[in-house]
Amino acid sequence: MAADVTRREFLGKASAVAAVSTGAAALTPGSAAAAESKPVKILGVCCSPRKGKTTATAMQVCLDAAQAVSPRIEVELIELAGLKIPGEVAAGLPLEEGQKDDFPQLAPKLSDPKVAGIIIGTPVYFGNMSYLCKAFLDRCIVFHKPHTLQNKVAGVLAVGGGRNCGLELTIRSVQVSLMSQQMIVVGDAPPTGHWGGTVWAGAGGKDADVTADKDGMATVSNLGRRVAEMALLLARAAVS
Repeated sequence: MAADVTRREFLGKASAVAAVSTGAAALTPGSAAAAESKPVKILGVCCSPRKGKTTATAMQVCLDAAQAVSPRIEVELIELAGLKIPGEVAAGLPLEEGQKDDFPQLAPKLSDPKVAGIIIGTPVYFGNMSYLCKAFLDRCIVFHKPHTLQNKVAGVLAVGGGRNCGLELTIRSVQVSLMSQQMIVVGDAPPTGHWGGTVWAGAGGKDADVTADKDGMATVSNLGRRVAEMALLLARAAVS
């Protein structure tokens, strides 16, 4: 009987402590409730050398779908077109005299703690990512050892001139680099539920209206939604 009473007393005290802790958390400015109202940012990095074209259009559809998930979601489109990102710097080689490097201005955006998700978009060239995408990912080596990108959510979309031109191969190739950064890589959400966003430029080629590819737009929308949902889940888990 004494043991039973002791157990009841223990449970009673534990409940009281829990109630006090819960109340304190609700009243503390840095509490879970306050944290769950903080903005969650998702970046879309467009790795096409052609500004505002098919890959950027697909990425905007993806980001719009992400933003629609919750008022907490903030999005930003970053286009690498026109920027100079020398890949050789990743190997420790010096730039030639007068050579420009725009990657350092991007680094603070990518490493910002507020950024919970990054979506990479690339056109498909010869069955793989663009040269600009590869150079960008190589330069992200600066984040590797400090684990700056670890536990950020990552997604990939690819835009190609055909259904069988290497879209999924390109996505998987980019995903390997993101996994090396210890990012949490996701694909597009159900009902499509595959590797990521796969968009066919169609008969229009480089100047196609990719929004006419309804199946492709479904995959990029579902990708954006999935990245946003996972980012919110991780943000919630971090304060629970």
